[in-house]
Amino acid sequence: MRSFWSPDRRLQSMEDVMLAQYFKSPSHVQLLLSRPGGPLLEEFSKSLKHFGYARSSGYAHLTAASHFLCWADQEGIPRPFGEIALAGFSAHLAQCQCREFSHLRGVGALRGARRFLMHQGGIRPRPTGFAALESSLESGLFPAFCQWMRLQRGTRDITLCLQGNALRNLFEHIGNDANQLDARYLRQFVLEQSKKTGWAAAKLCTTALRNLVRFLIAEGKCPAALIDAIPKLAHWRLSALPQYLHMDDVERIIASCDAATSCGQRDRAIILLLARLGLRAGDICQLRIGDIDWKGATIALTGKNGRETLLPLTQEVGQAIVDYLQHGRSDTNTDTVFIRKCAPFQAFSHPAAVSTIVKNAMRRAGVVCPGRGAAHVLRHSVATSMLGQGASLQDIAAVLRHQSIATTQIYAKVDIAALRQVVQPWPEQLPC
Repeated sequence: MRSFWSPDRRLQSMEDVMLAQYFKSPSHVQLLLSRPGGPLLEEFSKSLKHFGYARSSGYAHLTAASHFLCWADQEGIPRPFGEIALAGFSAHLAQCQCREFSHLRGVGALRGARRFLMHQGGIRPRPTGFAALESSLESGLFPAFCQWMRLQRGTRDITLCLQGNALRNLFEHIGNDANQLDARYLRQFVLEQSKKTGWAAAKLCTTALRNLVRFLIAEGKCPAALIDAIPKLAHWRLSALPQYLHMDDVERIIASCDAATSCGQRDRAIILLLARLGLRAGDICQLRIGDIDWKGATIALTGKNGRETLLPLTQEVGQAIVDYLQHGRSDTNTDTVFIRKCAPFQAFSHPAAVSTIVKNAMRRAGVVCPGRGAAHVLRHSVATSMLGQGASLQDIAAVLRHQSIATTQIYAKVDIAALRQVVQPWPEQLPC
């Protein structure tokens, strides 16, 4: 193979070589380019630069790619490289004695080689979230069930992922044969799941199971009476109190974000959207630049039911987003507003990432999170703050985008001023 580095170009062209951005020694760059696969390493380095990899991360990935290419050349493995080659390289790493690459072995080397092969197109990125679930259950009823849920109920992928994971064992067991589902099987399935999980997870299971049976009824694959066989879990509506923070604590959380850094600008904009407008963590992940109407000062959000709602964009929140987009957001092709702080710069893979951002801000501010789901605690805090300022439950329901006012009624339990007007005095003595 002809070397990418020709003798007549040598060091005077070093500034034009992207590999020189990651390796300090010109002689080492020349060595890499002179080996088989040198041009591939140069193209890979350009890709890493494009996606914003830091010098240290890019160096590790390029070293791993060079290690892989040297191993593949020595073993005589033909191109294009794929999963089989990566598996062979993984086995090599377990017993690697290469002195040149002794500083980078194991998981880091395998990760870098995988990224290199993904760049080459030899392997596909590993699916995550809903895509991973859909891939694992592609041969059964799950794809048709998802399509029906989208068309009939406007269900989003994140909800399908939750319900699919709740019924994963069922989908894997029945395959395409819905005839296996009878009243006894459904009751036993719910009973077993309830023993393993808490109430919320068990409730998710029964909800998903009812949706599945409705789909099968619509497709004519099971009798309509089968849905009555799914047991209902005991639950007392409004039995719990919403977990919220006082506004002083919320302000401390917002102030903990360092607006002088790109990460702080992003986190501050996210927390303001949660704490001022009551957005869900999923809304943050899916918010796109085109969803913001700067002239109309509104944000378009798509709720759980697929319906679009417009919320007002306040000056404080809008300015925080502008500061992040202009000064803190890395250059990337994605139109998602909020992206990861580390390369590759892309959208958050799961709403849990948003809660992690809020948890970190709470830790910096010295605020103890009163419940599970730090991002949702801020949503509860918006509602209780509005209630304390005299807003009606109907107004709160509109901001939180609740489909039913019954969902919003739980906040009446923390309206101390209203409760004082209806509470009866504690009797000092029993009547005769």
